[in-house]
Amino acid sequence: MNNIWHDINPERIKSQDFIAVVEISKGSKKKYELDKETGFIILDRILYTSTHYPANYGFIPRTYGDDKDPLDVLVLCSEPIEPLSLVRCYPIGAMKMIDNGMGDEKIIAIPYNDPSYNMYTNICELPQHIFNEMRHFFSVYKELEGKQTAVNELGGPDEAIAIIEHCLKNYEEKFGKVEKEN
Repeated sequence: MNNIWHDINPERIKSQDFIAVVEISKGSKKKYELDKETGFIILDRILYTSTHYPANYGFIPRTYGDDKDPLDVLVLCSEPIEPLSLVRCYPIGAMKMIDNGMGDEKIIAIPYNDPSYNMYTNICELPQHIFNEMRHFFSVYKELEGKQTAVNELGGPDEAIAIIEHCLKNYEEKFGKVEKEN
């Protein structure tokens, strides 16, 4: 059985051009996450709050964050994207946050094939309201569960690329390098 976290061709996952796997559609209150054993997604919970995900949310395969999970990605798109969809993206920024005392970075990415967003190359080009909405959501979405989160800072594309490269290296150290299949 294939596992999308591990079995995607490594050539498709570069720090400046990668495939994202959507777990949660923009506008959803359903919190899906990767089931690491199978590579499918599993319903973790329904959000306890009245807020909803402000962007499509998922992960970058073949990455391993300091939180022991694949690196999170927010895919800014004009449409909700179905869970388990693969989306070719490029990074325009990063959001650093604390989730239950652990560092938890989120890459902000744009799909190559969305004409409403693919002219943006840096988060500073986007309307401020997009960040206000994301910051608010990630600051309060676990509050009614009695869990603490804090959004610390935003970085641009260079910071996002450095985080992705760090998480690609972490993955290789944890799981080993897989050669490209012919």
